[in-house]
Amino acid sequence: VQLVESGGGLVQPGESLRLSCAASGFTFSSYAMNWYRQALGKERELVAAISSDGGSRNYRDSVKGRFTVSRDNAKNTVYLQMNSLQPEDTAVYYCRVIVRGAGYRGQGTQVTVSS
Repeated sequence: VQLVESGGGLVQPGESLRLSCAASGFTFSSYAMNWYRQALGKERELVAAISSDGGSRNYRDSVKGRFTVSRDNAKNTVYLQMNSLQPEDTAVYYCRVIVRGAGYRGQGTQVTVSS
């Protein structure tokens, strides 16, 4: 299982970013995918989750209405569209999947929101 995130960067408050997570090594279309983030000195938190077919999506309260999770099963990729970014969104973002009882995550991509 391999997960590779991309799309992070430095943006100003109110701007947008789109993160991508390219997956390989498992049958992507059969598994739910999650986006997590971890800010420096803080615990990891679940940001968004999407079911295997994309029909069910869930978000943590602080990002509802601003973030959108989606997936393209033909491209084995899950996305996180982040709008109206705020300084408190600053963190390393990574995708995660549980395959046959084992959790896998990518290396993460840094998102920094600062004026």
